[in-house]
Order: sequence, then structure tokens, then C-alpha cells
Amino acid sequence: MPLYEHVMIARQDLSNAQAEGLIEHFSTVLADNGGKVVEHEYWGVKTMAYKINKNRKGHYAFLKSDAPAAAVQEMERLMRLHDDVMRVLTIKVDAHAEGPSVQMQKRDERERGDRGDRGDRGDRPEGDRGERRERSFGGDRRR
Repeated sequence: MPLYEHVMIARQDLSNAQAEGLIEHFSTVLADNGGKVVEHEYWGVKTMAYKINKNRKGHYAFLKSDAPAAAVQEMERLMRLHDDVMRVLTIKVDAHAEGPSVQMQKRDERERGDRGDRGDRGDRPEGDRGERRERSFGGDRRR
């Protein structure tokens, strides 16, 4: 069967339990039509780039499925009819990536407080920015 990845955005005024209930509901829709959800992730409430249906935030969910095309079409149809679901994106993939999604990896790094990307700053005293070069403004303006 083909492999798919789905991202769903639900309304912000739902509780976390209700948003995860939507994931379970649509997983059963796939199962009833001959498919299965291999893995799912609840990404939490995130701010969107623009308003959708007067909402600035939404509950994001990510599903990896192994289902026939008819099952995916039925799930998408029901998602678009559901009042709590604002957007759906489905992509057909050749293989599912192992481990957590990139979004969950970012969350893990934030929770750990890892600041390894700042480089070695131990060789400079506090507040020292190093040598500054003289600026050139295209001509001598000190006349």
C-alpha cells in the first residue's frame, strides 16, 4: 500500500485531549477503510503565519499512514467536513523517516536548553567585541 504523511491543524479553542481525540477519530476512519496509522505526533498549539477562520493559533498533528488511496480520500473528505479541522495537508512519500519528525526534534532541543550553536566564547573577556575596522563613506567628509 502507498505511504502518506498528513499534517492537520485544528481550532485553537479545543483542549489538548480533544485535539488528540481528533487524531484517534481519523485513525479509526483510516482503519475502517483498510489502512492504518503507522505513527502519529501531537505537536501542540502553534502560532500560524496568518489567520485562518479568525484563529491565530492552532493545534498541529502529524500522522504517518499506510493506506489505500480510497481510504486517504475518505479521511480527507471527513476532515474537510469537520468543524474543528481548519487545514489538512497530505503528501505521498516513498518511505517514512525513522524516529521523530523534525518538529519534535526542535522541541526536544528547546526543552533541553542546549546552546551548543553559540560556539566557543571563552577566549574573549565579557563585553569585548574585538577590533573594529574604520568605516569608509566614499569620500573624506571631514572638510
